[in-house]
Amino acid sequence: MQVAQRFRSTIVLKCGERIADLRSVLSMIALCATMGTPLDVEAIGEDEQEAAQAVEQVFSAHSDTDSPYNAPQQRF
Repeated sequence: MQVAQRFRSTIVLKCGERIADLRSVLSMIALCATMGTPLDVEAIGEDEQEAAQAVEQVFSAHSDTDSPYNAPQQRF
């Protein structure tokens, strides 16, 4: 994710026992989290508070209520 590139801290997402580095696309894919899955954000480093807040803002801005996956299906 682009937001992780703005910070020096290491930022990871946790989904149960699985952990993903937010700077690694493959790591994020391997996390296998679907829309609406609860995730924990952990940032470690000199700007950890700002990094964690920025990531949380990105995810809350794209909450599952705004997701096109929750839109009613149209049939043609």
